[in-house]
Amino acid sequence: MQNTVKRIKMSATHPRVSNFGGSEIRIEDLWKNVNGQSWQYAEGNPAALIYALRVSQNNLPIDDNVYYGKIGSFGHLVHESELEDI
Repeated sequence: MQNTVKRIKMSATHPRVSNFGGSEIRIEDLWKNVNGQSWQYAEGNPAALIYALRVSQNNLPIDDNVYYGKIGSFGHLVHESELEDI
């Protein structure tokens, strides 16, 4: 899925991005490939910290099917279950 554009499902929420659901995101790669470890161990990384909040708020699976991508110039983590084809 590297360097592909997907749409984030409308049901997805983000504490800092009001129009997160429905946004197009340019996927770079799985987070564990970008960062070299699971999002669960990315201490101090802002994208991983916000994703950890979103896991509980959006009832997301706790696994490593998590992608790193950008909406505009800002990086975000999204679970594969939050993505759909355009």
